[in-house]
Amino acid sequence: MMNKRSEFDVEINDTKGTPFIDNAKISARNVEVFYEKKQAIFNTSIDIGKNQIVAMIGPSGCGKSTFLRCLNRMNDTIQSCQIRGEIKLDNEDIYARQQDPVLLRARVGMVFQKPNPFSKSIYDNVAYGAKLHGLTSNQVELDDLVEKSLMRAGLFNEVKDDLHKPGTGLSGGQQQRLCIARTIAIDPEVILMDEPTSALDPIATAVIEELMIELSKKYTIVIVTHSMQQAARVSQRTAYFHMGHLIEVNDTNTVFTNPEHQLTENYITGRFG
Repeated sequence: MMNKRSEFDVEINDTKGTPFIDNAKISARNVEVFYEKKQAIFNTSIDIGKNQIVAMIGPSGCGKSTFLRCLNRMNDTIQSCQIRGEIKLDNEDIYARQQDPVLLRARVGMVFQKPNPFSKSIYDNVAYGAKLHGLTSNQVELDDLVEKSLMRAGLFNEVKDDLHKPGTGLSGGQQQRLCIARTIAIDPEVILMDEPTSALDPIATAVIEELMIELSKKYTIVIVTHSMQQAARVSQRTAYFHMGHLIEVNDTNTVFTNPEHQLTENYITGRFG
C-alpha cells in the first residue's frame, strides 16, 4: 500500500544552488553511505572552499552528521558502514588504499557535540596529539605549542595558572574550547564540528561562535548545527539536507532569504523539521 503524500512532500530533484566552486579544499562527488542495506546518504556532491565556514543544516536524522563523518573517515569505525563515491582533500582521494586514516585525521580534525576532554590535565589534553605525532622535539617547543593552542582557542588566560589541573574540572564551555585547542594543536587543515554548542548555554555558545570566525582565518571549518540562527551568524555557505539528500547549497544569505528549493523554504520557514 502506498503511503498518502502529505502537503509537505516535494519531489527531490538535483541539488539546487552552487555545489561546486573553484579551488575547493574538499571535493565530494556522488557520495552514498549505507549501514548494511539501509541507505543514509544519496548521491551527494559538494565543494568546500579553503578558509570557509560551511554550515550543514536539516531535520534530525537527515544525514548531515553522517556526511560530516565521511570527511575524515570516522565512519570507518562502524563495521556495517559502506561508503561509495569520491572525496578529495587538496585533490587527494582520502579513501585511496594507501591513505592512512590516522594521518588523515591529523589533517582533518573533529570537535564533537559534547565536550570530551581526556581524563588528563589541561596541559596533557593539548599536548597529547603533538606527542603522538612527534610534532615537537623538546619540552620548550611542547610548552610553546600548548600555550599557543590554548591562546588560539581563547582559553589560555582562563587556565594559565591551572594547566596541571584536570580538564574535566572546567565548565562546559571551557571544556569545549579545550577540545578545540586539542584539535588545533596538531595543526590540521580542516576542522569538523558536529553540533559543538548544543550542550552549551548562550554565553558559552557566543564565545565558541566568535572563536569559529577567528579560526576560519587559518582553517577550513565545516559545522553541523541544529540552529539555523547559528548557521546564519557564522557561515559563508550553507547546505540543507533532507532524508539523506543534499537539497540545496549556496551562500548563506541566499539560502536563508531566497532559497531555490521548496523543501529548503519549508524548513527555513518552520513548516517542518
